[in-house]
Amino acid sequence: MAAALAATWDPRGELERMRRQLPKLLEAYQAIAVALPPGATWADEALRGMGVAAEVTPDWSWGRYLALQKAVDIADAPHIHYADLDRLLRWVETRPQEWLQVVERLKECDCLVIGRTAAAYATHPQALVMTETISNAVVSHFLGREMDVSAGSKGFSRKAAEFLLAHTRPGRALGTDAEWPLTLQRAGFQGEYLEVDGLDWEIPDQFQDQAAGAERQRRVAAEYDVDPRHWAQRVAVAREIVEAALQNGARQ
Repeated sequence: MAAALAATWDPRGELERMRRQLPKLLEAYQAIAVALPPGATWADEALRGMGVAAEVTPDWSWGRYLALQKAVDIADAPHIHYADLDRLLRWVETRPQEWLQVVERLKECDCLVIGRTAAAYATHPQALVMTETISNAVVSHFLGREMDVSAGSKGFSRKAAEFLLAHTRPGRALGTDAEWPLTLQRAGFQGEYLEVDGLDWEIPDQFQDQAAGAERQRRVAAEYDVDPRHWAQRVAVAREIVEAALQNGARQ
């Protein structure tokens, strides 16, 4: 039973890497649906030329919801893998066997939250680690077990995906890290958790010919932490996830 891929992607120099990895992706997934930010018409045209179902969103905050909706609409696959595409490309390039094993694993439950191992987390800047420690703790409290919910990768049964589309709304993209698993847990869907090495930090890959090595990850992480704007951005992300968790948790 094949899964479909629902992905969001704000392209930053990864198009050729996507083109190279596409044969592997098409072997693993029955169909691929990609949501793009407003203005990314050039990427829309390029992906459609590769045979990928792409759509430019009217508002980028709708991206994850519309990607999931499109994947459900274009394929009859019994399972959907949601992924941030830049993270997925790195995973496919650096740890393809682990990625394929997880694609098979997501077919065993209604909701699979895919998190990062300690080694994968250690590649990220402190601005991200320290803020996600807070948002992960809040979401984990409501889920009843410790999880890393913000690695940009989750698996759903088709029934679970359809339930999310019917009972949530677009408009708070990063809040889905809390909203989606909490909504499904409240409705009684089976949930599982898995940590992987392949979801290590992807930002250093931008505008590179291939996935960055460990030395570049360390250097870019140090540079990232120096800029206070990045800390502000990561605080805003954590706040959005926490707010979604608190609102959903209050309904339980």
